[in-house]
Amino acid sequence: MKQFLTFVFASCLGVFLSIFLVIFLTVGIAGLSGSSDDTTAKKAEANSVLDIKLESGELPEMTDNVEKSPFENDKTMSIHALVNAIDHAATDGDIKGIAITSRTSVAGFPKAQLLREAVERFKKSGKFVVAYADDFSQGAYYMASVADTIMLNPNGDVDFKGFAAQIPFIKDMLDRLEVKWQVYYAGQFKSATETFRLDKMSDQNRLQLREYLTALYDLYLNDVSKSRNIPKAELFDIADKLKIHNARDAVRLKLVDTEGYYDEFLKMLRNKLNINEKDKINSIRLTDYAQGVDRKMGSGKDKIAVVYAEGTINYGNGDEEKSGEIEGLRYAKIIRRLRQDDKVKAIVLRINSGGGSVVGSDILLRELQLARQAGKVIVSSFGEYAASGGYYIAMASDSIYAEPATLTGSIGVFSMIPSFQKTFKSKLGISFDTVKTAAQAQGLTTNFDINPYQAQILQAGTDSIYEQFLKLVATNRRMTRDEVHAIAQGRVWIAAKGKEIGLVDQIGGLDAAIASAAAKAGLTDYKMSEYPKPKNALQALIEQMTGQKPKSDGIKAAIIREELGEYAEFYDFAKQIKTWQGAQMRLPFVLKIQ
Repeated sequence: MKQFLTFVFASCLGVFLSIFLVIFLTVGIAGLSGSSDDTTAKKAEANSVLDIKLESGELPEMTDNVEKSPFENDKTMSIHALVNAIDHAATDGDIKGIAITSRTSVAGFPKAQLLREAVERFKKSGKFVVAYADDFSQGAYYMASVADTIMLNPNGDVDFKGFAAQIPFIKDMLDRLEVKWQVYYAGQFKSATETFRLDKMSDQNRLQLREYLTALYDLYLNDVSKSRNIPKAELFDIADKLKIHNARDAVRLKLVDTEGYYDEFLKMLRNKLNINEKDKINSIRLTDYAQGVDRKMGSGKDKIAVVYAEGTINYGNGDEEKSGEIEGLRYAKIIRRLRQDDKVKAIVLRINSGGGSVVGSDILLRELQLARQAGKVIVSSFGEYAASGGYYIAMASDSIYAEPATLTGSIGVFSMIPSFQKTFKSKLGISFDTVKTAAQAQGLTTNFDINPYQAQILQAGTDSIYEQFLKLVATNRRMTRDEVHAIAQGRVWIAAKGKEIGLVDQIGGLDAAIASAAAKAGLTDYKMSEYPKPKNALQALIEQMTGQKPKSDGIKAAIIREELGEYAEFYDFAKQIKTWQGAQMRLPFVLKIQ
């Protein structure tokens, strides 16, 4: 009887769980897919304000090209979708103006510049642009400075102090733990390994950082000066002497037009919209509005393929699709399919990457070279970063376009491997021994220090890849090896300087690169298609539940990033180190304008 009841209970429990799972999946599927075609809620009502409020999250080059939980239904709109939406709003009769209400900036400078330029174009339509914040970060003020009127909370502040870069150095910590990082690099400016082997910046790294930041800051001051009608020298003095201590200072120095609380800002909006105090302000967030605005992709039979190469370059396995990263094998498959498609006449490679794996970069480059040999026009378009491996994969291009503030170059290579031999022995009391059939049979291992012969091989291999990089650039950019070496050695450059020294052809955005590709391919009527094709949330969930794809760490990563906040980049960097295999072509730093 007891066994029978146990059986019945187990059967009932199984049925209950099955019913629950069906209901869960039904509701989940409805939630994940039901709103995909419903853009009604994302269209502006009559007499609306477009609210630009970007307080958190990411601005990828391609919509949804970020790693996230399959249960997240909201789209992560791309920078290009947002720019397109602002341009569309200029002709939308329901949108009467823009309200910029961001307190901080989540975009790097090149992306912030794209958004800001779109708002400038919007202003030419005759519609209003106003801005408000309880306090402005430097990046947020850059966006707000384009507004007709800027209002600041009476107790708020404008963080206007100039640009600085901070790089962590962990050599002392490693020494205390007796962890030995064995580093081999080619290029005196290749500073990606300095955090492990030095306790401060090298003179070369300090020089290149200072030059880049100075050029970037010059762009920042030029744009603010033009919008606020304040001489650039005066703006520099305000920041240099830290003259803004409160809202009154910001108004007196003309960085802000008026002090006011949020209710007073709303009153100003009502006046702009010509509505009464009790009337509701119709407002729609830019990220929501963008979901209801289609980008013009064309309709011709010939195609231009826009491939978004964004994130760290890995080797990959050819099947796993991880958003926000460039897996060499997977991207090679994409390019191969495009090469074999007779309708595709040109490929525009939008690069936003500081590099990564040498092998992964080279595999992708090889497919791009084959595509060019097959008659496809190849044009590269640089985003925030196109450096090291990110620059390497552009070396099959007919021409290269870059944003004004793109960081490029960093033509250099490094290899590194840690040794925990002393750590294990002194901290844990663990030692290792080995039996070998050949002198180097144990290979490279973290259990033993690298011997002199292995060190010689590693340095020679690193130097050899660097020479390969130099010759590749020399061939593609029509320079000599020595001319490339003079501007290489791991050194980074801002795009304007990159154009001057021959690393870049034109200063311009993605649209300019697409137009160039069309002209080179002789196309006047064409359709654009974008790659890689992102999976929707439902597809990703089903694949994970059925075991077709490895489980994503999106939920765990999202929680960790939420907890770490601005320090999440160090967590991401630590995760990347675990995946490093072989020689690397990586940018030594990532800069954010706060």
